[in-house]
Amino acid sequence: MAITGSGSLAISFFVFVISAAFLPKGAAETLTVEGQNLATDNVTVIEGETATISCRVRNNDDSVIQLLNPNRQTIYFKDVRPLKDSRFQLVNFSDNELRVSLSNVSLSDEGRYVCQLYTDPPQEAYADITVLVPPGSPIIESREDVVSEGNETELTCTAIGGKPAAYIRWMKGEEELTGETTVEETYDRMFTVTSRVRFSVTKEDDGMPVDCIIDHPAVKDLLAQRHLEVLYKPEVKIVVTYPEGLTREGDNLDLTCIAEGKPHPHQINWLRVDEDVPPHAVVTGSDLYIENLNKSYNGTYRCVASNAVGEAYVDYILYVHDSRAGEGAPQKIDHAVIGGVVAVVMFAILCALIVLGRYFARHKGTYFTHEAKGADDAADADTAIINAEGGHNNTDEKKEYYI
Repeated sequence: MAITGSGSLAISFFVFVISAAFLPKGAAETLTVEGQNLATDNVTVIEGETATISCRVRNNDDSVIQLLNPNRQTIYFKDVRPLKDSRFQLVNFSDNELRVSLSNVSLSDEGRYVCQLYTDPPQEAYADITVLVPPGSPIIESREDVVSEGNETELTCTAIGGKPAAYIRWMKGEEELTGETTVEETYDRMFTVTSRVRFSVTKEDDGMPVDCIIDHPAVKDLLAQRHLEVLYKPEVKIVVTYPEGLTREGDNLDLTCIAEGKPHPHQINWLRVDEDVPPHAVVTGSDLYIENLNKSYNGTYRCVASNAVGEAYVDYILYVHDSRAGEGAPQKIDHAVIGGVVAVVMFAILCALIVLGRYFARHKGTYFTHEAKGADDAADADTAIINAEGGHNNTDEKKEYYI
């Protein structure tokens, strides 16, 4: 809305200050502009918010203050409002200040406001009001709804009607992407910003969020999000259901093929590389069953899965062992351990013999033969025996030592 009203009623000295309600409310970006005996502020305000206009005078000598709009029409002369715009309201009037509020600020209110002080010569101070207009909610579009792995996709994000021009950032998960930006200025001094981003996708990108983030001084936390939908060929693996461990002659073999993809695999096939599958092998869906194995079945068995994107396969190498393989294997004799045990035993025996020898060497024993007892007093052997039995104690003892 344009500001209109009557012409200037008088030339007075005004100090005009405009402080805007910014996001968050109550905060304003101001730049003080000073002249002789007056001061005013440049103001940045968001469209639709309220600005407070304050004209400050230093050392006023009772000169008259008035406020003019960018068309130099008087908004307030002292405490009187000649301008027929009710959005302007008097907040405070004194010899040192004229403060006016402007509600519901629009883009048409932007421009240079004049504070006049009626002196000789008249003095003026200027306040430039800048109006910020937040852009509308961003619109994100994709060149295609679904993309196959390995291919390139393109996303476009548009922010309409902002002032100044918005800045657009891209995030894919935690990864920041670089886009190509174009800016178009419209007839009403507004800006439309468009950003495009291109990248190749993998199967890991399926379901990944891509954010278009708008950076603008008039708004916070403005974004649009789109989740990627990626098609990818199957991932295949083979699980041995039976047997556990070695495959032996006479055993049965049961293999299961597991395949996952997007879209889900529509076909799963079993084949034997370079040879035919055994005639009595049974294929049921994703399972391969072979009974009564023998060594002629050795070879590479392949599971192939396919979907609309492509096909993939995985191999299982079958080797059939003898029926007794891995059973009753003779235990190995550790000759080094046996030799060690024998050496320890022999050493223990040797130590025992040495200890016994030293023991008997220290404990000598004596004994008397019958011949020795009283033999010195006997004339012959018979007498010696008789004397010995008689217990002659005065005879010298003959000693024999033993070990």
